[in-house]
Amino acid sequence: MFTEPQGVGLRYDDMQAGWIEVICGCMFSGKTEELIRRLNRALIARQHVEIFKPSVDTRYHTEEVVSHNKNSIASTAVQQAEDILKMAGECKVVGIDEAQFFDDKIIDVCNELANKGKRVIIAGLDMDYEGKPFGPMPYLMAIAEYVTKVHAICAVSGAPASFSYRLTPDKEKMVLGTAEQYEARSRLHFNQGIAKKNQMPIRHSPDEQKES
Repeated sequence: MFTEPQGVGLRYDDMQAGWIEVICGCMFSGKTEELIRRLNRALIARQHVEIFKPSVDTRYHTEEVVSHNKNSIASTAVQQAEDILKMAGECKVVGIDEAQFFDDKIIDVCNELANKGKRVIIAGLDMDYEGKPFGPMPYLMAIAEYVTKVHAICAVSGAPASFSYRLTPDKEKMVLGTAEQYEARSRLHFNQGIAKKNQMPIRHSPDEQKES
């Protein structure tokens, strides 16, 4: 079980220097739930908190960070990672959801925020629908002082799941989705699903069909 770092094994000067926490995992693993939990605890402690999400994530709400279980917390939607630096101001805690949707500049942004003495809490998918490292997440995990990997339940077997299996034939890297587009799977059933999908004919877009 992860223990939040405030006052645990940290010297006062380390706490003043700030740090980075990463919460990662597959779809439906509770990443956003854990992010909201930590941010709410900071708010209860009367710390100044600023929360951000990429503007492309409009699945449940355009402004709030919302988990699949419909828990939510107010946030600011930003188009670019650099916007977070401009808006973080004098806050003590910065929360960032769906970090995989930002470009690599989010890495420098998080480092700069931590170096300014802020506690930076990041949540995001560690792997994409192909089971490959997703965007800046591997780098964020590498520079973080604390990394928590959470697991979902495999939709096929009920075993612990670490992979996000895309149910649709879309090939785009980033496809926003819910339970209609994705399900959590264990390694075995993820690989079986990919193998079965690779045997199926590829669905082309209407424009590609016209050209053929």
